[in-house]
Formats: sequence, structure tokens, C-alpha cells
Amino acid sequence: MKNHIEQFLDYLKAERGVSPHTLRAYTEDLHDFQSFLDKNPKDIDNLDIRSFLASLHHKKLKKTSISRKLATIRSFFKYLHREGYVPKNPARLVATPKVPKTLPKFLTIDETFSLMEKPQGETYRTARDKAILELLYSSGLRVSELTSLDISDLDIKESLTRVKGKGMKERIIPIGSKAMEAIQNYLTERISLKKKSQALFLNNRGGRLTQRSVRRIVIYYSRMVNLKSDLSPHTLRHTFATHLLHEGADLRSIQELLGHSSLSTTQKYTHVDIRHLMEVYDKAHPMAKESEEVKK
Repeated sequence: MKNHIEQFLDYLKAERGVSPHTLRAYTEDLHDFQSFLDKNPKDIDNLDIRSFLASLHHKKLKKTSISRKLATIRSFFKYLHREGYVPKNPARLVATPKVPKTLPKFLTIDETFSLMEKPQGETYRTARDKAILELLYSSGLRVSELTSLDISDLDIKESLTRVKGKGMKERIIPIGSKAMEAIQNYLTERISLKKKSQALFLNNRGGRLTQRSVRRIVIYYSRMVNLKSDLSPHTLRHTFATHLLHEGADLRSIQELLGHSSLSTTQKYTHVDIRHLMEVYDKAHPMAKESEEVKK
């Protein structure tokens, strides 16, 4: 199976142009599958795959993680079937574990402003961190998209940036005035590092900032303002989309800004908006207020 896995990963990298993060996830999933069941792919059936999933369940893996691994195996066998290595895709006969639907977590406007204002001072680090927080919220970037930005991707005059999303698909994203101001301040401080790197965001040693470092930055400032302990860069992406919807942006526009290939992925924010509307209704509608008084 090892050779088939390597061929599939080469295909993903060369022809599908998947991101390094996605490639690592596929590699990990398939190596786990191989460790459990190192057989010729032609001899693997749906019962073998179900046994693998059952072993993950016994290890107390989350259903989301199990579903991801099954999706990887499906893609792997789909590739093998298309290339003629196996007569059929056995993973198609395996049902996906039911994953409970959860609404995206997001910050209120007041919480967001508190977070944005927290990085203060005239140091390189605070200027960089403020630019990162402002850009994540202003443009709804994935953390992988943010860390892959180069200076050449910015159009400061037009307040735009070119972003390479999933599958290396490019899109042009507007940058808000506050975020652009923070970026310009950061670029002024960045000169002091005297590094020739084209990466937009650098660590103190002058190397490209990693996704893990960005997560640490977000967590650090969220704790300083007593926000949710599980706040992440993706929370700011959800906040960006939710606030746009609250202010009347249409789903198609939000889909384009987020870089979602399917509108169904973006539609989860409508559920958040309905919850928001119900809260507004309960606070503002006279009959709702009267009902609350009766309960008391």
C-alpha cells in the first residue's frame, strides 16, 4: 500500500495543488490506515474500512476526526479506481459517522474592538500583532492564508490583497481602513529587522511566521481581555462573516470573500443570524417583553 499512498500524495501536490497543511493531514490519515491494515488495496473491502473506523472509535477519537479520515480514504480509493489499480471504491459503502452540528463561535462587536485595541506600544512585536489581528478580522482570512502572504501580495494604494486559498485558488480581498493603517505601521517597524524575506509577517529572527505562532498571538491577547479561552484565528474568520451578515451583506458576497467553493458551506452563518435576530426580537418586541414579565 505504501507505493500507492506515495503516488496519491504526489498527485495531490502536483495536480491538485493542495496546501501543505492539507497534504500533512492526508499523509497522517493514510499512514494511520496503513498501520492498521497494510494490505494490497485490491484486497481491501468495506468491512476492513469499518474495522479501522471502529478502532478509532475505541481510541475515543472525535467523530469529526473519524469523518475526516474516512473522507481521506474515500479520496484515496477514488484515485486508485480512476487509475485502474482497484476495481471499485469500497469506501463508498461505508456510512459517514453522524457529527453533531455546531454553530460557529464568534465575538460580539464590543469584544472584537477590545481585542483589536489590546496590542499597544511602539515595538516591532506589538505593531505586527495588531496588524495580524486587524487583518484576520477585516478580511476573514484563514490562518494558512495569512501566514503565506508576501509583501508583493499587498496593494496598499487600493487597500487590497491577493490571497492563495485552498487548492491554490487565488482571490482578491479588500482590506479595511483600520487594518491597512495597522499594516502600514507594521511595515515601518519591519524595516528595523533588516531582513530580505518576502514574507509579510516575520518572527523576531526574520523568518516567516508560522500558523502555530499566529494562534499563540490570538490566544495571548484574548486572555488579556478575558475573552473565550478557546478563541482561535478561525474565530475571527467566523466573526468577520457573522458581522457582515448582521449588517446586510448577501451570502454570495460572503462566499466570495471567504473563498468557499460551495454556498452550502457559507449557509451555516444564516443559523447564527437567525439566533441573533431572535435575541434582538426578545429584547425589542413589546409582546416579547410582556411575556418575560409574565414569567417573572
